[in-house]
Amino acid sequence: MSQPYLCPKCKTNRTRFHQIVQEVRPVKLDPHTGEIAEQFSNEKLDAFHMQYNGPDMRIQCGACGLNEMEECFITFAKNDAHN
Repeated sequence: MSQPYLCPKCKTNRTRFHQIVQEVRPVKLDPHTGEIAEQFSNEKLDAFHMQYNGPDMRIQCGACGLNEMEECFITFAKNDAHN
């Protein structure tokens, strides 16, 4: 369901945003080169690899550049006294 946004930093932008969809790729890096040594699936992580539990999407204000979780923009729009 769509929700209105309001930027909590610039407090004026209600229309220009970037929806940033995050793609999770569990990997193991070589500690010396930084190259990917191994890739995992989310279902088959090794014993020392915690599963990602962050947001699937983040929002960036198209006016001031603030980058936060979507709930932050939605909550600020709901609590706005000028709405």
